[in-house]
Amino acid sequence: MCGIAGFFNPKENYTNERQKWLPILERMNQVQKHRGPDGSGTYLCPSCGFAHVRLKIIDLLTGEQPMIKRKNGREFAIVFNGEIYNMNELKESLMAEGAVFETASDTEVILNGYLLHGIKFVKQLNGIFAAAIWDSYSGKLHLFRDRLGVKPLFYTKHEDTFIFSSEIKGLFAYPDVSPILDKHGLCEIFALGPAKTYGKGVFQNVFEVLPGHMITLDSYSYTDNAYWKLESRPHEDSFEDTIEKTAWLLTDAVQMQMLSDIPISTFLSGGIDSSLVTAVCAKELKNQGKQLNTFSFDFTNNQKYFKSNAFQPSQDRPFVEQMVSFSDTNHHFLECGNTEMLKCLYKAVDARDLPCMADVESSMLYFCSKVKPYNTVTLTGECADEIFGGYPWFHSKEAFETDAFPWSKSMAPRQTMLDDALIKELGMEEYAHAAYEKTIHETPLLSEDSPEEKRRREIAYLNLRWFMVTLLDRMDRTSMYNGLEARVPFADHRIVEYVFNIPWEMKCPDGIVKGLLRHAGANHLPKEILWRKKSPYPKTYDPSYEKLLGRQLREVLSSPSAPIRKLLDFKKVKSFLNSPSDYGKPWYGQLMAGPQMLAYMLQVNYWLETYHVQIV
Repeated sequence: MCGIAGFFNPKENYTNERQKWLPILERMNQVQKHRGPDGSGTYLCPSCGFAHVRLKIIDLLTGEQPMIKRKNGREFAIVFNGEIYNMNELKESLMAEGAVFETASDTEVILNGYLLHGIKFVKQLNGIFAAAIWDSYSGKLHLFRDRLGVKPLFYTKHEDTFIFSSEIKGLFAYPDVSPILDKHGLCEIFALGPAKTYGKGVFQNVFEVLPGHMITLDSYSYTDNAYWKLESRPHEDSFEDTIEKTAWLLTDAVQMQMLSDIPISTFLSGGIDSSLVTAVCAKELKNQGKQLNTFSFDFTNNQKYFKSNAFQPSQDRPFVEQMVSFSDTNHHFLECGNTEMLKCLYKAVDARDLPCMADVESSMLYFCSKVKPYNTVTLTGECADEIFGGYPWFHSKEAFETDAFPWSKSMAPRQTMLDDALIKELGMEEYAHAAYEKTIHETPLLSEDSPEEKRRREIAYLNLRWFMVTLLDRMDRTSMYNGLEARVPFADHRIVEYVFNIPWEMKCPDGIVKGLLRHAGANHLPKEILWRKKSPYPKTYDPSYEKLLGRQLREVLSSPSAPIRKLLDFKKVKSFLNSPSDYGKPWYGQLMAGPQMLAYMLQVNYWLETYHVQIV
């Protein structure tokens, strides 16, 4: 994994002022150094500059970037963030076509593929990636991103210069690119947050390369094309064949993503998703005479304060212990306390460049910092719920009948502390509904879909385009902030393409949540794990954490210079702080309830203050 950045302007000749432009590339590298603490490099040519920081996973000795190749007087350069899991098969094929390799890296696989096949070679990649290729012969800059948006890639334009970066902070390292927030950006924060509209970067004139898209620029044109789109197709496999194919796809994806020149680990919650990934990895490593490192997460005092509810029916530890015994892993139980979580609340904003999932994100950042000393690569169970229909709103009559994002049905909880004049000015409900409707209209459908199946597709597509991406962003930023590479085998595009088109009665046979996945995992897991009722990522139930947040927010609001003062209603805030929080009715997803609203407001204030955000 890595961090990439750069700029392009066909009217410039950067090489005439190397002493001016190379330090800018170095600054773009420096602000993303956490993504690649193992090395860095820059490249400058007349029309563009590239910057790269490297986390060594594949080809530890060579494979430095930016990587440059010359052919027939033409120069090609690439910066790449990610992993290509089918690199060995692609390399073998390219060598048969005459490609010459000087490294053992997947970066060179992409560049040689481009030399032989052009930019369409991206369609052959199976992996997580964000990359830029400069072609001096055609004078074109190509940017492209993996199909599901696992790896980030932002861009902006300043006058005639196109600037890109893995993280938003890299854009602000370029001269005169400033963090400006307009009415639409405020709506992103308060009406949609911690989600954001795909393709947008929240800040004014900051955008994101869409998942499955490629952008091409030259002296005369700018094009943005999709090289991959999710499609609806008739599903013709029997239930038995569907189980068999799902099981194969899953196993193959996990095995492919074990590709690494350094030891790997897994996150293990004791739920079916992470347990399946762990079981496959542990078995593969055991065949090699190795033992898998696994990690589980919980919060200090949760054993004392935990109360079962519809969203979190059980604690994880007993199931983790069973899986550790079953797969014979070298396990580490990690805990996060209130103080650590509060400190990381602000680090999570630094990592995301935006307010995020409050302590759901800050705790993950903390846990990643504790995993890093053991392993630099880990595999997770993320994305299974979005793909296989694991969330409550897949099964809720209310979600079927509500014309809104099913994980955030009402705007009222979001406005609990906001100033009434701001609410009226922003038009939050209209903004959120327009974003929702846009995705609904994009949903791929079949003409023969019944009204019920049509709605199921819509809910599934909303989850893939919105909720899953929010969690993928969380996983990328919290892990990469600590120099840890987190992989998501369930987000293999082959799995998504196949499962999206499986009828609901097969995905959820006999009304069993994620029943298809459970049947597909039957050969890998003990029955108690296989049929365990879903329980999401844990959160703290310690009431002293909410009191800590309340004190922190009161302290913030006592400062006349606190930027969030202009956005909140003090009477509403006081009422909120004096009311007991409802832990069972989240305002976003399954985990973000009363305490997380306090934490989110603290993040918003820190973000506005630290990034010197100008609200226009």
